[in-house]
Amino acid sequence: MIALLAITATLVGSDLAQAQTRDGGTDLSIELVDPNVLRVCADPRNLPFTNEKGEGFENKLAELFAAKLQKKLDYTYFPQAAGFIRMTLAAHRCDVIMGYPQGDDLVQGTNPYYRTTYALVAKQGSGLDEVTTLGDARLKGKHIGIVAGTPPATSMSAHGLMVDAKSYPLMIDTRLDSSAEAMINDLTSGTIDVAVLWGPIAGFYAKKASPPLHVAPLVKETTGSRLTYRIGMAVRPADQNWKRMLNRLIEENQPAINKILLEYGVPLLDENDRPIGTEVTKKSP
Repeated sequence: MIALLAITATLVGSDLAQAQTRDGGTDLSIELVDPNVLRVCADPRNLPFTNEKGEGFENKLAELFAAKLQKKLDYTYFPQAAGFIRMTLAAHRCDVIMGYPQGDDLVQGTNPYYRTTYALVAKQGSGLDEVTTLGDARLKGKHIGIVAGTPPATSMSAHGLMVDAKSYPLMIDTRLDSSAEAMINDLTSGTIDVAVLWGPIAGFYAKKASPPLHVAPLVKETTGSRLTYRIGMAVRPADQNWKRMLNRLIEENQPAINKILLEYGVPLLDENDRPIGTEVTKKSP
């Protein structure tokens, strides 16, 4: 997901599917290779989103949707880096990416099913767990972990924080490495003082840490690039009926979706940037 947010414009996908749909119909037989199977494009090692063991929250969302559609669930796994769309969705090897930021023209997005932001992760009681913006003076001179090329790096540069920062690679083979895990390990060991990560990743690893780490969504940050995004699902541009079906599933199952996201520590935000919690598992927002 870090890679998708930072480099979707560089992914090769110019020849996305040209299949035609039936206007106004619900027949998916033209759009989908096998209408009886929910075929998901996913990364084999990219927690908290997906992995081959089905342990990520996007795996759980796929299981939910497969059950609602009464379809068998199947995956095409490929590392989420350059070539991901071309080798999966565009190649018709699968029919949906379960999590994708709005605003990319390489794919067709569904309605969003959650909204979140980048976050600052710090040890409880460190004093830095009270920081809510990258412009806070308490960050001056601190060793801050940041994934290179992600939106918060621009804000950090504007605040003069990159001099003492530790940069982690954006483009990695997730089957072999994890920038997020490395950053959290460095934070717990004291190698860095705070970490800046994409919200779902920050919440997941902060919750797993012992003792748990503090997560501060950077909703008050006004310097640099946009840090808050709406996340939906992605299908091929031609797959109109399939998109409409997924939109209905999102609307009808929003409370169950929210419950899964919150269980994984995803910092959910409403449209006014206010954190939302367990109340959204009982009703649609």
